[in-house]
Amino acid sequence: MDFAFDARTEELRGKLLAFMDEYVYPAEAVAHEQRALLASPWETPAVVEELKAEARRQGLWNLFLPDSEYGAGLTNLQYAPLAEIMGRSPQLAPTVTNCAAPDTGNMEVLTQFGDEQQRKQWLEPLLAGEIRSAFAMTEPEVASSDATNITTHIERDGDEYVVTGRKWYISGALHPDCKIFIVMGKTDPEGSDIRRQQSMILVPRDTPGVTIKRAMQVFGYEDHYHGGHAEVIFDHARVPASNLIGEEGGGFAIAQARLGPGRIHHCMRLIGMAERAIELMCRRAVSRTAFGKALAQQGVVHNWIADARVTVEQVRLLVLKTAWLMDTVGNKGAHTEIQSIKIATPRAVVGILDRAIQLHGAGGVSQDFPLAELYAGARTLMIADGPDEVHQRSLARRELKRYV
Repeated sequence: MDFAFDARTEELRGKLLAFMDEYVYPAEAVAHEQRALLASPWETPAVVEELKAEARRQGLWNLFLPDSEYGAGLTNLQYAPLAEIMGRSPQLAPTVTNCAAPDTGNMEVLTQFGDEQQRKQWLEPLLAGEIRSAFAMTEPEVASSDATNITTHIERDGDEYVVTGRKWYISGALHPDCKIFIVMGKTDPEGSDIRRQQSMILVPRDTPGVTIKRAMQVFGYEDHYHGGHAEVIFDHARVPASNLIGEEGGGFAIAQARLGPGRIHHCMRLIGMAERAIELMCRRAVSRTAFGKALAQQGVVHNWIADARVTVEQVRLLVLKTAWLMDTVGNKGAHTEIQSIKIATPRAVVGILDRAIQLHGAGGVSQDFPLAELYAGARTLMIADGPDEVHQRSLARRELKRYV
C-alpha cells in the first residue's frame, strides 16, 4: 500500500487549499449574514453562487466522480485528501464544488444505473450544478436501518408507476432547486427474496401527489446549505414507467452500490472536521488564560490535543487503506474496511469535537464558532448511512464466520 500523493493529487490539493483560504473561509460569515436577509431560509445566498462559479472556473468541480466521462476521473485514494480539505468547511466547500450529498450519491446512481434518457434529463443538469436532488429512503414508521422494512409502495399501472408512502429526513428536499427525488420502495412486497422486493424510481418534485410536509431539524439545526431534511408524502404520485432505475427488484443492490462511496466520502470529510477542531483548540489554548496561566500550559489540555492528533492519524490511515482497497479490489472486497471506518471515524471525531467545545467554554456551543454545528453533523453520522450497531453486527458476524 502506497498512500503518497501523486502529481495530480498534489496539484488539486494546492489549488483547493488556496481556494479554501482565499474564498471559502472568508465566505462563511458572509453566507450566514446573507441568509438572514433572504425571504426563505432555503434560498441560496449570493456568495454561494459566486463561489460555485469560481470553483468551476478553477477546475475544482465534480471531483468526487471517478467516471472521467462525467467527473474528474479521480480514484478514491486521489479524492480522499481533497474531501478531507472540503470537510474543514462542510457546509460550504462541498456545496460550492458540486461535491455535496445527496447529489453526489444520486449522480453516481444515474451514472451507473440510469439509462440514456435519465442521464440526459437529470444527470446532466446535476453535473452542471443547475439543479439539486434528494434521495428518499428513510421512513418514520419502520426501522429503516433494515432497508427490507420500508413500506412505500411502487405499483405498476399500465405505462405508469404509482408511488405511495411517507418518508422523512429526506436531505435536500427543501432546496428550491431540488427538482428530482430518487425514491426507494417496494414493487414486490410479497416476494420470496426480501432483497429483491425493492426498486428505485425517479419522481420529479412537482409531481401531483408529492407533498413536502415539514422541515426536520437535526439537533436544532436545519442544514440549509444541503437543502434541509424534509418529511415527504407520496400520495398516489404517478410517474412514467420509464422513470424506473434499472430493473424491478434492483433497488436494494443499487442502494448498496450508492452507500459504499457515500460512507467513505463522509469519513474523508469527517477527518477534515477533526483537523479544523484541532486547529481551533490550539488557537484557543494559546490565546486564553485561566487561573494565572495560558490554557496551553494546562496538562489536561496537552492530553486533549495529543490524543486528538493520534486519533486523527489513526483514522486517516484506515480511511486511506479503505480507499486503496476500493480502488484495487472493489467495494465488495473492501466491505470490512468500509464498515470499520463507518464505525470508527464518526465516533473518533465526535470525541475530538467534544473536547474542542469544552476548551472553548460557552463559545463552543455558540454560533460564533463552527464547533457546535460540526458536532451535530458528526454525531448524526453515527446514525446516517446505517447506524453503528448495524455495521458492528455485520462486521462481527464476518469475523466469527472464520471460527464457526
